[in-house]
Amino acid sequence: MNFRDGNGIIFLFLLTTLSQVFLKAEAVWLRIPSSDTKCVSEKIQTNVVVLGTYFIVRYEGPQPYTISANLTSPSGNNLHQNENATNGKFAFTTEESGIYVACFWMCTKQEEVGRIVSLDWKTGISTKDWDSVAKKEKIQRVELEIMKLEELVGGIQSYLIYFKDKEAKMREDSERTHARVSWFNIMSLGLCVLVSALQLWYMEHFFRKKKLI
Repeated sequence: MNFRDGNGIIFLFLLTTLSQVFLKAEAVWLRIPSSDTKCVSEKIQTNVVVLGTYFIVRYEGPQPYTISANLTSPSGNNLHQNENATNGKFAFTTEESGIYVACFWMCTKQEEVGRIVSLDWKTGISTKDWDSVAKKEKIQRVELEIMKLEELVGGIQSYLIYFKDKEAKMREDSERTHARVSWFNIMSLGLCVLVSALQLWYMEHFFRKKKLI
């Protein structure tokens, strides 16, 4: 492809834009109340690399205080614990699929004093150092953007497979529940018919005994 023509420039622009839109991850600011806990969560699949850094941006009070942080897996396992700190980082590869929760709270409980914490939480492809990859492989900008998009497409495909399997399982559970409800309705109808028949038999027996019929 000749990148000196207009099509080449447009192609390069689209590659760069797409990769930046889907791969760019920015830190979020969390306000930590003085007497409460602030938590953030993300649903992550298995075998996904997770990196995170956090630090106190500024404090609201006469003097600085420290915070504590805790990160747990979907099953409740403790993946990261940090106490009396002003910053920290965590890194791990997920071993189970589900919701991972990171919580922050102040170590010293004082009224009307809060913290602003910056949290940079990256997963999957966004954890890669693409500048180092480009230097190591000695590749051009376009090739690097193509590599990013290939990684992105692979990640999207994995998510689609995951949701497809989850949809199939939900459909199977729904069909199983529907079958059970159908059998319950049939049994209920049969019981109603049986009770009605017994009532008719009892009434007929009663009237015959009283010689009313």
